[in-house]
Amino acid sequence: MHYEGNIIRPPSEANSILLQVTVGCSRNKCTFCGAYMGERFRIKPDSVILEDIAFAATYCQRQRRVFICDGDALIIPQKRLLNVLIEIEKQLPRVTRVGLYANAKSLKMKTLDELKTLKAHGLGIAYMGLETGDDVTLKKINKGATSADMIQMGKKAREAGIKLSITVLLGIAGRVRSGIHAEATGRVLSAIDPEYVGALSLMLIPGTPLYDVYRSGKFSLLEPDEMLEELRTMIAATNLSRGLFHANHASNYLPIKARLPRDKDATINLIDNALAGKVPLKPEWLRAL
Repeated sequence: MHYEGNIIRPPSEANSILLQVTVGCSRNKCTFCGAYMGERFRIKPDSVILEDIAFAATYCQRQRRVFICDGDALIIPQKRLLNVLIEIEKQLPRVTRVGLYANAKSLKMKTLDELKTLKAHGLGIAYMGLETGDDVTLKKINKGATSADMIQMGKKAREAGIKLSITVLLGIAGRVRSGIHAEATGRVLSAIDPEYVGALSLMLIPGTPLYDVYRSGKFSLLEPDEMLEELRTMIAATNLSRGLFHANHASNYLPIKARLPRDKDATINLIDNALAGKVPLKPEWLRAL
């Protein structure tokens, strides 16, 4: 396989075939993200992509899923992306699902019919970084979309039949707007009603704009109990019809896996017990991106 730069994939795609179709991220401007620093976004040549699919057909016969890397592969023009999916169908008939990263911009660039066509040719799930439903914070972190954009595009993906996994970021609003961020994020998640939500805890990366703001004293990192309070408020404000809410990423202090609405009360009770010191938190040295 022809891999270049950092290969980033969701934790749930750990056992998938990682097919790198793009290098870097089409936006690469979010103030907190250091995944693709200094990397110029580009789509790899079709010849390389086809060669890697052929390689996977020979050497990756046990895997049943493909994840298309890197950041926001949905930005690829429809014809080229559809050709990739069709080639996966031909050469990897055992694959049952293809996933990729998406954002509000790339979803907006695809019509509903185009998304349905991608779905018909194997695109089963899109991972979208919401980070926050607070418009003030979205602007500060240079996300490039409003909460209304996120809701509209998230609903569009779901209407196309593509499962949606949305990432939110605890601590991204700092201390002053923590409660606002948590409630607004719950509101946006409820409006989209995704199949999956993944909550990560902010870990500052040297070299990113947000790290520099923190070093200047203009941004405050939350303490562990403040992160839990934020998570509690967010879950309380989130109403899903039947979605999984995960907060079991390596960055989090308290692993949580809950199906909402069924497990909402029990999850809030677990967080309350952790805040009361009855449930141990993950030590700082065990946290990771």
